[in-house]
Amino acid sequence: MTDASASSPTVVLVHGAFADAGSWAALSELLLAAGVRVLAPANPLRGIASDAAYTASVFAQIDGPVLAVGHSYGGAVISNAATHASNVVGLVFVAAFAPDENEVLGEVEGTSRDSVLGPALLQRTFPTGSGAETAVELYVNPESFHQVFAGDLPEAQSAVLAASQRPVAASAFDEKSGTPAWKTLPSWAVVATGDTAAGADVILSMAKRANATITELEGSHVIMISQPRAVADVILTALKAVSQ
Repeated sequence: MTDASASSPTVVLVHGAFADAGSWAALSELLLAAGVRVLAPANPLRGIASDAAYTASVFAQIDGPVLAVGHSYGGAVISNAATHASNVVGLVFVAAFAPDENEVLGEVEGTSRDSVLGPALLQRTFPTGSGAETAVELYVNPESFHQVFAGDLPEAQSAVLAASQRPVAASAFDEKSGTPAWKTLPSWAVVATGDTAAGADVILSMAKRANATITELEGSHVIMISQPRAVADVILTALKAVSQ
């Protein structure tokens, strides 16, 4: 085990939609055991611009450099946030979107031949203020969660994740993305070949466009849960590269 030096980046793990920071638990344990500083904040899941602003503030309050890691929708968040945080030195996309400027995630995912997420989504509402106004938020149907989201996990584990999922505002998938940090920062990407949530084809295409160093792994959308060691190895490789 090696201890992180004072100048080594902090790894910030940003979860995606229908998940929470607990989705990084197994991966965080491996990184911490390797002496890496880790932070896994809560992603509000209310919209790309607002979530990116919140995440950028998290980055900015960290003393020293940051390696930003995003899963799924969290990939769009870290790429937008890193544009506004001068201490981010690299990006790692884990089964994650890496949109270009003005791209809309809902439209991009709609082009995927691999994603079956759309028909599995359920709509609910949440209050937007002190009045009676509400907005739509999305959940994955628990009956479809295993097939769509976590096909390489035991069904009992998928059921727990489905029961504890956090909803995302529907408007987040209709919002134009901002200037992407992957155009100026070194990037790495883990592509899960069996990703039927975000869509493996879309995720691979975005990773190639971002000129990311790509690792393809056979697994589901929650590859960091099913194969935490393999994903941790990618992050440690990125960490070594940005620390030189």
